[in-house]
Amino acid sequence: MQIGIPAESTAGETRVAVTPETARKLKAQGHTVWVQTGAGVAASAPDAAYEAVGCEITDVDGAFGCELVLKVRSPSDGEAALMKPGTAVVGMLNPFDAEGLQTLATAGLTGFALEAAPRTTRAQSMDVLSSQANIAGYKAVMIAADKYQRFFPMLMTAAGTVKAARIVILGVGVAGLQAIATAKRLGAVIEASDVRPSVKEQVESLGAKFIDVPYETQEEKEAAEGVGGYARPMPQSWLDRQKAEVAKRVAQADVVITTALIPGRPAPVLVTEDMVKAMKPGSVVVDLAAPQGGNCPLTEPGRTVIKHGVTLVGETNLPALVAADASSLYARNVLDFLKLVLPKEGGFKIDLEDDIVAACLMSRDGQVTRK
Repeated sequence: MQIGIPAESTAGETRVAVTPETARKLKAQGHTVWVQTGAGVAASAPDAAYEAVGCEITDVDGAFGCELVLKVRSPSDGEAALMKPGTAVVGMLNPFDAEGLQTLATAGLTGFALEAAPRTTRAQSMDVLSSQANIAGYKAVMIAADKYQRFFPMLMTAAGTVKAARIVILGVGVAGLQAIATAKRLGAVIEASDVRPSVKEQVESLGAKFIDVPYETQEEKEAAEGVGGYARPMPQSWLDRQKAEVAKRVAQADVVITTALIPGRPAPVLVTEDMVKAMKPGSVVVDLAAPQGGNCPLTEPGRTVIKHGVTLVGETNLPALVAADASSLYARNVLDFLKLVLPKEGGFKIDLEDDIVAACLMSRDGQVTRK
């Protein structure tokens, strides 16, 4: 099969869907791989590295003219127009972007959104949300350390003792756990909060303190358990108590990292303007929810701003700031998914009996198929 790897056109997107490592494996399976000139340069994968493993270097028309196109972000209207009807597209196509999915359907493309893969053991190796969130959590701490004008670790020097930075992490999914681990390595004192009681052990195993807000009703307990690995919106009674408890910790924090997202919905507000006002001058907030409006209403997506003496970082694509490793992990996710639709006997097979394939299929035969 002819597989095309176009350069990403979204502003600030530096990742690439196939690395020389995974391209070699695709070639070994008998596929022809066409890579657009410069597609991997920003991810430390020059054209020569692809040529060395047998890929063909082509232009944008050549990459989009293949039977199967592998991308990081959903194709634009212009990119969709470059593909022939029936072309299969695999990438992070955003299952909640109805307009984008309709674009794929109108162009007659068969689209697979990897973010829609179920949170099951079998699908772990192709879980793009986790692989990229892991990188985002790491980079959030590195950015915070850069913006914060003091040390993270405690230092005892001849000139006196420097206290360790206090970090509060709100939302302890994959990104939050990686943020805890990274901040711990840098010597910070860490507290973390999440609506799921099950993460308390994980938080404490990484050396952080869990901000515990007791559940007073059965409704609160059931909401906290979540569904399919995702948190559910909590009852207002619990949110009010959590808000009060978190506000105390945020006021004492030097750095706050927020990671709370609910798929398909605006990000919940966790850090209010009043909380920001209560923070110490020079404190830093890194808002990983900026692409969905932010966990803080003062966050400006795509910008770093200072308000009330606090630096608020609204980066919308943290994995793209670690392009080489982000691409490497993403490309392996893609390769594992392709094993389900590229059988050894050749051709492209859509097995709707396979729960992963069925969940990821977004468009086919001119129709949006997402349920």
